[in-house]
This record gives sequence, structure tokens and C-alpha cells, in this order.
Amino acid sequence: MTFLSFLGYLAAFLTTASFIPQALLVIKTRNTDGLSLLMYMMFTAGVTCWLIYGFLNADWPLALANFFTLIFAIIILSIIIANKRKT
Repeated sequence: MTFLSFLGYLAAFLTTASFIPQALLVIKTRNTDGLSLLMYMMFTAGVTCWLIYGFLNADWPLALANFFTLIFAIIILSIIIANKRKT
């Protein structure tokens, strides 16, 4: 593995892993009071674009990181939307 590949996988891991505590907290508490619906909509759309871009360019660190980030983002976004419908 080249240094550049290692750096890509490390960046992918760190940025994706940074999302896990937020997702777990939201899943556990269902509290999304401080989270912006518009921000998560835009973020989820952006992550989707990065996933497609990484896949089409065979950039696997980029695609893999954005795949997992997308899962967490969709979970959080879904809970935000569900909470907005309750109020």
C-alpha cells in the first residue's frame, strides 16, 4: 500500500468514525433539537454525490467512507424529520 492510499483510507476512516458518536447519541436519545434539517438534507445530498463520484472514479477510500457516512446521515436525517412531524 502506498503512502497516498494509506492517507486516503485513514482520512476515510477518521471522517466516517467521527460521525458515529453523533449518530449513536441521536439514535439513543431521539433528541435532534440542536440539529438543522436543512444542513442534514444538504449534507446527505453532498455525501451521496461524493459516493457516486468515488464509485465512478474507482476511488475506493472515498466511496467507502461516503457509503458509511451516508448510512449515518440518513439515520440522523430520518430522526430529525420524524421529530419535526411530531411537533
